[in-house]
Amino acid sequence: MISILKTLVNQAGLIAILAFAISQSRTVKRIFTRKKKKRSDLVIIVILFGSLGIVGTYMGIPVHGAIANSRVVGVFVAGLIGGPVAGVLAGAIAGFHRWAIDIGGFTAFACMLSTVLEGLLGGLLSKRLERVEEKWFFALVAGAAAEIMQMLIILLIVRPFNEALELVMIIAIPMIGANAIAIGIFIAIINSIKKEEDRVAANQAEIVLRIASKSIQHFRHGFTPETAHATAKIILENTDLSAVSFTDGDSILTHVGEGSSHHPTGGALQTDLTIKAIKLRKLQIANTKEQIHCSNTHCRLQSAVVIPLMQEDIVIGTLKLYREVKNTISLVDINLAKGLGSLFSTQIELHMIEEQAKLLDRAELKALQAQINPHFLFNAINTIVSLVRTDPEAARTLLQNLSLFFRNSFQLEKTEVSIHQEIEHIRAYLEIEKARFGDKLQVKFNIPSSLNFYIPPFLLQPLVENAVKHGVMVKKDGGEILVEAKEDKKKIILTVEDNGVGMDSGQLKTLFINNNDESIALNNINKRLITKYGEKNGLSIESRKGHGTKVTIRIPGLGK
Repeated sequence: MISILKTLVNQAGLIAILAFAISQSRTVKRIFTRKKKKRSDLVIIVILFGSLGIVGTYMGIPVHGAIANSRVVGVFVAGLIGGPVAGVLAGAIAGFHRWAIDIGGFTAFACMLSTVLEGLLGGLLSKRLERVEEKWFFALVAGAAAEIMQMLIILLIVRPFNEALELVMIIAIPMIGANAIAIGIFIAIINSIKKEEDRVAANQAEIVLRIASKSIQHFRHGFTPETAHATAKIILENTDLSAVSFTDGDSILTHVGEGSSHHPTGGALQTDLTIKAIKLRKLQIANTKEQIHCSNTHCRLQSAVVIPLMQEDIVIGTLKLYREVKNTISLVDINLAKGLGSLFSTQIELHMIEEQAKLLDRAELKALQAQINPHFLFNAINTIVSLVRTDPEAARTLLQNLSLFFRNSFQLEKTEVSIHQEIEHIRAYLEIEKARFGDKLQVKFNIPSSLNFYIPPFLLQPLVENAVKHGVMVKKDGGEILVEAKEDKKKIILTVEDNGVGMDSGQLKTLFINNNDESIALNNINKRLITKYGEKNGLSIESRKGHGTKVTIRIPGLGK
């Protein structure tokens, strides 16, 4: 028994080394760290860990006509990380192999059955594994339980019973102990990979936000060689990149770092990679000097990632991140490029909107400034920064909502948008505010999916924002907002109702006075409604002090 235990413990060490080697693959890392596994992920898990189960069989020790082995390790881990289906299929591969080959006859069927059931058990425990803190210890205990189950199956099925009992008494302790340790080590390695990926993601988000806070002032003044140069210097100073470059559609705006001598400002595009990114409107990656295909043969840059900068569906330029060593563009670099590309596209669009705003009258300009409120932006950034280390996934989600909010805000050229697009804009805004205020802010939507009509852009979002700022969040305990749409004869009735602090009759009378700076957004919406739909279809506001406010909009007809 001692010799069997020593051999199986050595096998556990080999499996741990094999697990570490496997985990270094970029593809495997992505599978291990992805919360929702794709079908292709499950296929890889089944084949990989089913094969590990087969290897475990071949590494086994013949004992009394059977085999003491580590087959369960791969199969059980497949279930723990891939779920019941992956566990059963990996178990079927390893178990069928155990039954089909002639290496230990009288327990073959029992071992095949137990292997499949152990894979299933691992899958059933996968959700529990996600919730526990000490994952390696949970996996160790669960693995021991799985091996105990195998011993019981052998006793129940294998005949003669005396021989089965004698076998179990010899192999039970070595296999339960060694395989449980191997499973615990395997899960510890996978968990360490996840923690490292989370740390990298948090660090990446922190870098993006640091660059954002330092560069936000630049592209707000336009996408020019001067603003591009200042931003490129900030990126280079806050990363370990070899060079950073910005281009417009035809020429180089700036190139900072290695290669700046032959990438002059105003010069023609030097690399085929950039031209391809602009033409295809997709991120491009080069891992060799030849793939970059710089026109200067002495260029030392050998790896690059190029992200198009978009204004809606139009490419207005590119951001390029370079390294001097080939094959060194990592997933971190790719995600950094994507994050910065989205951020800079938004900042550039902000500049475009501000330029358009100069052509509007004072009320429209004030309304636009209320939509793109710097305080809202900085509050959102601060909220995201606070979540970067504690909840990176939430931070990424809020960053996406912030990007969506501003992208939807840049629809000034459109005279109408669908109600569902307006609601999407509102949801993006509210997700950011909910991150700040938590359960104090409750919002309900009652928009029937069958209602498909169009309204002027930014019609409802300012009303919801008013309800948040001046209604429910003024109350100590917060409150609830209801956004509703319904069809009434030949009109669409839209309402934004809150149970906030409300207003008295005196406040209501002053809302639509032109020089009332506190209700510019309401004035703006009211004017737009009257201009588009007539005097009878302006805003209707009902409010009682201490009981909340209800704002109603009536849209004649069903729109488009």
